[in-house]
Amino acid sequence: MSGKPPPGPARSALLPAMVAVLLLLCAPAPPASAAAPTRDRPSACALPGTTGWTDEGHGTDHSVFQRSSGPVRVAMIFVDFPDAPATESPAEVAAGVTPGAGWMRRASYGKAWPDITEHRRWVRMPHASTDYGFARGLSHETHEAYVKDAVTAADPHVDFSRYDMVYVVPTRNASAISFSPTYIHEPGTRGVVADGHRLKWAVTFGQDVRRWGPRIVGHETAHTFGLPDLYAFDAADDAHRFVGGWDVMGLIGGAAPQYFAWHAWKLGWTEDRQVVCRATGGADTVRLTAVEHGGGTKMAVVRTGPTTAYVVESRRAAGTDARACATGALVYKVDSSVPTGKGPIRVMDARPATTPPTGCRPLDDAPYRPGESFTDPAAGVRVDVLRSGPDGDTVRVTKR
Repeated sequence: MSGKPPPGPARSALLPAMVAVLLLLCAPAPPASAAAPTRDRPSACALPGTTGWTDEGHGTDHSVFQRSSGPVRVAMIFVDFPDAPATESPAEVAAGVTPGAGWMRRASYGKAWPDITEHRRWVRMPHASTDYGFARGLSHETHEAYVKDAVTAADPHVDFSRYDMVYVVPTRNASAISFSPTYIHEPGTRGVVADGHRLKWAVTFGQDVRRWGPRIVGHETAHTFGLPDLYAFDAADDAHRFVGGWDVMGLIGGAAPQYFAWHAWKLGWTEDRQVVCRATGGADTVRLTAVEHGGGTKMAVVRTGPTTAYVVESRRAAGTDARACATGALVYKVDSSVPTGKGPIRVMDARPATTPPTGCRPLDDAPYRPGESFTDPAAGVRVDVLRSGPDGDTVRVTKR
């Protein structure tokens, strides 16, 4: 075939077609917004804290709560009492607590954990165990007095200037030290000072360690990071009616105690790039990686008001949730204006009329499965579960 152009008339007939092709090739590409809906910035779904204490808001006050990254240097001290002298070794009681540091490290994707130094000797408290007033409703002042006595008793043997916080572990014989509250220093007060250092955070363990096990470390230490309690302070017919066993901040011994994705985001263990936010009208199809694993997209958030949002995350029977009673897309409502112990997070139950499997409790079977949907018509929110796989779920979230 010749490489010469065709003679005059045929050549001129090709010119319009060639011009049309050139115009098509040079035309600008359509704007990105025409190709896919614009997603909102994750920050548009971060709710403000409004209670002045532990709550579900972002922007944690680090003049009160400690930072939730890296190792937290912890002095573990062991106390007994004139009316309850120890008859066991410190190592025996430590064995029920210290493994909680490893649990927390796994649950935070390696982002935060207690680095515990055990000072294995019994130190005698100056008062009887029954004099310390341990009961639900324990006042801050009464609790601080207990921490101060423990630190003072241990001070000759411990350099407290080396530590961020203190774990106080009592002898098993001190039945009056019944439960395990967290101490947080009240700004503007002297608090507890030793070795020229103010100890702003402490956990005083009680006999409930034998009920809850080492995961109590993950619950109580997370309070010092600013997380609230998710169980109901007014127990009524069920203290765990808000979230069941889906987060260690609720039922410590629950079947699936991994921290909610919302908590991991609040504490900085999950990054903004792992969050899909829908704060304005529209829809997003999201491939969620189960929260038991560190990578991938961890949650889709639909903001519904100044302090409220719906969250959907994927849960699997793996890692810290190996005993989970059900798997799928877990949907819950967050309200950062609700105080600790009054339900700042509430799980939406996909099957409220179904009896959970043996050994499980209400809400333990709450996740949604492929083909199922959650809707809140008043808020204009819909969540459709499209697909499910070994490592996560694909969902579509819609806001009217």
